[in-house]
Order: sequence, then C-alpha cells, then structure tokens
Amino acid sequence: MLFPNPVERLVAEVHYQLPEKWRKKSRTAWSDPNRANAEVDSFLEGPSFDRDGNLFFVDIPYGRVFRLTPGGDCDLVCQYDGWPNGLKIHKDGRIFICDYKAGLLLLDPKTGVIEPFLASRNSEAWKGLNDLVFAADGTLYFTDQGQTGMHDPTGRVYRLDPNGKLDMLLGNVPSPNGLVLNMKENRLYLAVTRQNAVWRCPIMTDGTMSKVGTYIQLSGGHGGPDGMALDEEDALIVCQLGVGVWRFDSDGMPTHLITGRVGHHLTNVAYGGKDNKTLFITEADTGTILKVEMPVAGKKMYSHT
Repeated sequence: MLFPNPVERLVAEVHYQLPEKWRKKSRTAWSDPNRANAEVDSFLEGPSFDRDGNLFFVDIPYGRVFRLTPGGDCDLVCQYDGWPNGLKIHKDGRIFICDYKAGLLLLDPKTGVIEPFLASRNSEAWKGLNDLVFAADGTLYFTDQGQTGMHDPTGRVYRLDPNGKLDMLLGNVPSPNGLVLNMKENRLYLAVTRQNAVWRCPIMTDGTMSKVGTYIQLSGGHGGPDGMALDEEDALIVCQLGVGVWRFDSDGMPTHLITGRVGHHLTNVAYGGKDNKTLFITEADTGTILKVEMPVAGKKMYSHT
C-alpha cells in the first residue's frame, strides 16, 4: 500500500506501571485460550477518563478495575468474577463495562459495587462483549465479539437507545472490537480484528446501518486493530496489535504511527490531559499506561450535558 505523504513517527513514554503488589503471574481461564497458555500478571484495556481527570482502566484476566488520579495515585476500585474488557463513562457519570463473561455491567465508582445491566438478549447469552461507545444523546453502541473470526463471521454490533430499546445493527462481523463515532455521529467506525481492517458503517436516519464497507485495510501485526478513538479533525486513532497506534486523517490516510518505550501490545486509547491532546495508551503485556502528545485534541466526551 502506497501513501501520498510520509508518516510521522512518535514514541509514547511510560506514564504508569502496575506495582508488584498487583502482579501475581499465573495461568487463568482467560489467558489459556487468549494468550496461548502463558502465565500473565495482567492484561490492561478499557481506558476512559471521568470529568475529574481520573483515568479508569481494566485488567481482563483478574476482573479488576483501577482508577489513576491526575496526581499519579492509583487504587483498585473493584475486583469481581468477570473479564472486563471495554469501559466507558456515560455523560451522567455512570460507568458501563463490557464484560466477556457477564455482559453489560454498571459500576458505582464510589462504592465499587458491580451490577448487571444487560446480562443477556432475549434470554440468549452473549458471545462475549468487547467494547462500547456513547453518542452525545446517551445512545450506546457495543460489540459482541466472542471468538468470532474469518472462520465464523457472526460477531455482532448493537445499539441501545436512551429509552432501553436494543437493536442488533450488524450480525456478520469477523471479530468486532473497538468502535467510535465520527464528529457528526452519522458514521460508526468499527475495528474488525480478525480481518485486520476498519469498517465504515453509515448510520441511516432511522438508526439502521447501510452501505457498510471496508474503510482501512491494514496488514501485518499480531492480531489486527483493537481499541480506537477520534480527534477533533475527524481523524481516526487505531491500535494495531504488534505494530503500534496509527492516526488516519479524515480521508483514511495515515499521518502518524506511535510506538511505545516498552511493550509491543498496545490495546486501547483515550484522550486526556489539560488540553485533551495527550493520548493515553494501555500496553497489555507489561501492565503499563503510556502517553504521547498528539497534534490535535481528541473528540470531547462530555461536551453535551
């Protein structure tokens, strides 16, 4: 694939690393199928900032949710019997978690209490929820990935409207993962991990999706695109496992490639910092949060109340 302009390389610095007190390397029911029977002490995902600048993130194999303050203090918000993957904070402050085992959950950040929100759909179990994103009006889009892939292209994308109506928008995706809305919120971008691609999913006026197609076709790496974000110029930020984090402009052309000082498994991203131009990245293999200054601020999460 040929690009019209050179891609700028950026290196993300270490912002925070899990201390030894939270590292107990072992094999788990999650790591055996997902990390090839390797022992793991953590696998970080789901970074998301609240209005106070606290960074929440999850540790999948041990069912943990952490909160990192702007001052660098970190506390364990909760630990429970689950595999939390995606985490996003609603404009009203509620914390939603896509959990592979337990479905869609609600977390009270003050008490650490986890409650089920959507444990199933019409009494049918999920394949394994992965990631989520909110629209400005509170509509929730989320992915049901499970172990789908090119061998089983039955991964699903759902929309839950503010009144509680749940619709399946796509049911033929080979491993749906991270997802973001464009600035106008009339288009959903979807990371399709096992196809090593990002799909563009136009949202029709009735809320359905049509003319879905491949937007970016990646190559190489260790597993395809994972978490994503959007900046104020409608540029797409894409974590590609084993490669780094790409920034693609509004035409889908790459402008930047970010790698980390440590690790090679950058899983998800969130914009934060004083001017919302700092990109924070979870590096799963080393239990690290990385950060890098970006040329454009991220799309504001809480611009609507």
